[in-house]
Amino acid sequence: KLEEFLNFKQLKTSLKEVILLDYYAAGFWWAKEMNFSLVQLSRFMDLLNYLLENLSDKHMTLADNIKELGKAMAGIGATDSESNGDLDVFSIDQAKAVIDYLSISLFRPYKLYEHLFHSPREELVISNE
Repeated sequence: KLEEFLNFKQLKTSLKEVILLDYYAAGFWWAKEMNFSLVQLSRFMDLLNYLLENLSDKHMTLADNIKELGKAMAGIGATDSESNGDLDVFSIDQAKAVIDYLSISLFRPYKLYEHLFHSPREELVISNE
């Protein structure tokens, strides 16, 4: 289903699509294991997408993307009048878990994702066989 939602058509021959499908599927299953509500799950998937788009489309450095995560997480645990973000659906402990997950899944292998999106690659023809 995720493959259809992401509109991936070349999973058998595109390493990039396989890596991105793994990124989103792993994030989805992690959030399910955390027993996130539907709203929390949606916001978490939005966050995964936002940070990856920062890297792929905006060519953001690791440091800048971590700052963006900090901005997105601002307001968690604040009172309703202080809250300013879409991520205020998370508790402080859940927010810490999200940050830990992103540290492992996106920020540690950041150079690999940069290479995936920004390095020229040879186009190899691979058959379905």
